[in-house]
Amino acid sequence: MGVVRKLVIIAAVDGLILQPPATQHKVPSLHICYSRHGATSLRQESGIDLAHSASLESYGIVGLLNIASVSYLVSISHRETAAQIQGSPVYVITSVALIPLSSQSEATKAIEQTKRDIQAQCSDQTLDDVIDGDISGDDGSNHSDGHITDESSKPAQALSLPHSSSRRRSHEASASVAQDVIGRKGQYGRFAERWFSRKGWTFERRRVQGMSADELGRSEGAHPGGISNFLQAEHNSYTILGEGEGEELPVDEVPHHAEEFLPSRTDVTSNLLTRLLRMTRMLFASRSFFYSYDYDITRRLEDQRARDAEVPLYRCVDPMFFWNQHLASPFIESGNHGYFVPLMQGFVGQRPFHVSPTLSSNPSQVISEAKAGNKDIPETQKRAGSQSDFLLTLVSRRSIMRPGLRYLRRGVDEEGHAANSVETEQILSGASWSSKDKIYSFMQFRGSIPLFFSQSPYTFKPVPVLRHSFDTNHSAFKRHFSNLFDRYGDVQIVLLVDKHAGEAEIGQQYEEHTKHLVSAGGINGVYPSFEWFDFHQVCSGMRFENVSILMDHLSDSGGAFDKHGMTVEIDGKVQRRQTGIIRTNCMDCLDRTNVVQSAFGSRALEKQLEEEGVKVDLQTDITTQWFNSLWADNGDNISRQYSSTAALKGDYTRTRKRNYRGALNDFGLTLSRYYNNIVNDYFSQAATDYLLGNVTEQVFEEFETNMMSKDPAISMQKIRSNAIDVSSKIVISEQSEDLVGAWTLLSPQEPNTVRTFPFEEVILLLTDLAIYAVRFDWNVEKVSSFEKVDLRSITGILQGTYITSTLAASQTDEARNLGLVIKYRPGKEDIARVNTRSLSTSFGVTGDKDVDSTPTSSITHLFDPAESLRFLSRSGNTPALKLLAFKALPSKSSLTLPTRRSQSESTLSERDLVKSICEEIRRAAFGADDGGGGSDTGFSGGFVEEREIIGLKEARKSTGYLEQWGHELKKMVWA
Repeated sequence: MGVVRKLVIIAAVDGLILQPPATQHKVPSLHICYSRHGATSLRQESGIDLAHSASLESYGIVGLLNIASVSYLVSISHRETAAQIQGSPVYVITSVALIPLSSQSEATKAIEQTKRDIQAQCSDQTLDDVIDGDISGDDGSNHSDGHITDESSKPAQALSLPHSSSRRRSHEASASVAQDVIGRKGQYGRFAERWFSRKGWTFERRRVQGMSADELGRSEGAHPGGISNFLQAEHNSYTILGEGEGEELPVDEVPHHAEEFLPSRTDVTSNLLTRLLRMTRMLFASRSFFYSYDYDITRRLEDQRARDAEVPLYRCVDPMFFWNQHLASPFIESGNHGYFVPLMQGFVGQRPFHVSPTLSSNPSQVISEAKAGNKDIPETQKRAGSQSDFLLTLVSRRSIMRPGLRYLRRGVDEEGHAANSVETEQILSGASWSSKDKIYSFMQFRGSIPLFFSQSPYTFKPVPVLRHSFDTNHSAFKRHFSNLFDRYGDVQIVLLVDKHAGEAEIGQQYEEHTKHLVSAGGINGVYPSFEWFDFHQVCSGMRFENVSILMDHLSDSGGAFDKHGMTVEIDGKVQRRQTGIIRTNCMDCLDRTNVVQSAFGSRALEKQLEEEGVKVDLQTDITTQWFNSLWADNGDNISRQYSSTAALKGDYTRTRKRNYRGALNDFGLTLSRYYNNIVNDYFSQAATDYLLGNVTEQVFEEFETNMMSKDPAISMQKIRSNAIDVSSKIVISEQSEDLVGAWTLLSPQEPNTVRTFPFEEVILLLTDLAIYAVRFDWNVEKVSSFEKVDLRSITGILQGTYITSTLAASQTDEARNLGLVIKYRPGKEDIARVNTRSLSTSFGVTGDKDVDSTPTSSITHLFDPAESLRFLSRSGNTPALKLLAFKALPSKSSLTLPTRRSQSESTLSERDLVKSICEEIRRAAFGADDGGGGSDTGFSGGFVEEREIIGLKEARKSTGYLEQWGHELKKMVWA
């Protein structure tokens, strides 16, 4: 099946019809059923009446978004040509359409409303054409999204985000922060709207009170169009990633058609569905997704291969950069792979330039950008015989492995994939792409420091916090470089973090792991080289030109730059291959990395042009401003995809000059990043993981509960298994003691209580003689303290409902919030130890000496009357009763990747897990004996008794107003 390059989407009675143009007669039409959401080929003689059905044009399909039992067809409604590589156009997506697959009426409404919006935007098209003719902004930047246009720049009749007005705003003077917040609300979305709008707070108060949509609509009767339009007004602000440093579309330009036609659902996922749809549309319309029908942009020049027409396009692309693979899976599985196009996130930019000899005796050349913008590239390419016309193409490919946003995805995962991994290729070619001309390719790589670490988003300069043990880190570190060696060959590390203050420790650990790998002989005899260049120290005082010190060092004889070389191809045959890669990173792999990578790109272009007989110094030649702008555009795009703002230090990258204006601009971008880090990024991260298929719908339940999603950097099952092994070796001192069972559970932070926050994940060990409650430091993977209770000291076990919070729906589910309480009378064999610095300095507490804080009377309901007296007693010969409380961890996980979920991971429900633990303890304590109450744990008076630990009613009473207000504030800001 060939690739469908343009199609018509028709809202038929029982489903959407995807109809290719008549020129592609071999490709059958496709029918997507509303009810089953399945895609099937449609015969021409099917008899479906399409004459009176709504339809729209599209340039290809991104995929199907399935959420909350509803599906949305995501199609490309507008695109522009970003570059032409070897005669094949490369497109950038500028807007997408989301069409609900629920009924013909809803699909028709979305299509018709979209057409009206497109017509209303026609007045902007003329201005857009004018702006396309002058691609340079006020700051001298050149945006790749407007360089080359073709007939596809005309908007398709689809639900789309306008791009012309946002482009126009990029040429306007920037407003002050106060004007941005109060007047336009900037990136601050609903949070600012509610601060500066009475109706915003009114809506939120009534929504929290549980009013239905109809009640909300009646209460806001002033809004024409009812609740749908009011919801649109409530959601009329959102950040656009990729266009103008986190720009925002005005209220009248953001379509909400998909939200208008949502089915009536009340579960957690549906509550967040509106924002997910908006995030999906904003993400794919961020001018950061690229595709080509004929050139594989996911692979570097030397890996290009002629594609067999019979081989599906998606099978040819590099899966590391295939961003819509999950969304497109329904088309792949049904064999209709010709309808969607594989997308790559990153950057594609291209500049033509002309070389002319100088009139002086100096043999150097004058290099200038081809005039009239990239629209003249086709004309330039017609001059095939000229050796003075070149094209410089820049392609950055962002990996789908460990994807996400700045402070939420740091470091490495257990498979060795680093956060913000981007492969950048700089291609120099003749303007005509003649087979007789040399084509040069120079590769670079950026990625987060390949260790487990995190940083708090709540400070301007957060200190990196290392996670896990040295061995765990080194295992992931080794895998990371093994992947790089296999892909690129030799690796030269260039580390740009500070050698002093907060960044120094993680830099030292990076260097230590490199030395450890080298001392061990590397990986199959290959090991990375390490260069630590303190960027801020060497380039202090805005002396960014000192980067040349690093360039000269790595370009010297035997240096990595000259050693690795570059790829050269003539007539489709590779003459030389680049034998290694420079891996550059700072903390974010953004700002300092952009400056250094552009310097390497500059040095590579100089050498390539020198090989073509052209001598030039790109560092000082003012006629090469276009080169700086191209790299600055690349840095801005990568920065927006990771931090939601343009790159810092962009003024130097563009002009090779640094001044106070650039510093002030960087300060503003820093404030914007700070805001995004603590407000927008949490949901954006959950949405990104879901769109890539890394998590299930449960991620939204987790988000609603914790206001953030889990980081799947490392399998918690493996970490827990390792923690159990470490704990059992340390705390079980008797060789005659046999381990019976081990579990990881939640427990109150304070001992002898059932509800003190925060709850900690602890380890419960059961032997044939005792139980051990082990508190574990999960960051360094060491035991911090433990308490041993002899089985003979246990007086009984309670199991039942254990609700610790009522802030989220999942926290109030009595079937999923369960736990157990172990009651015991301290004896001489019982021990409590705390690890202060090492196990050798631990101390023991035995007998009837208290090992915990005084308990509160709020838990006396867990004891019988006689037990309660002993529990509260602190005098006499009878030791006071104490308890250990444990709550089952959630049995379901949102993670879906096989590498993230162990085959041995327990599938027991929370109830079954608690019952099995209680039964194991009973058997260990009494053997075949039933413990005095029968083996059936449901009988009252037995060793194991069913009783509420904290019921829903009690939990609601215990949840304070401050706790509720805090959670509602987080929901208002983040969800």
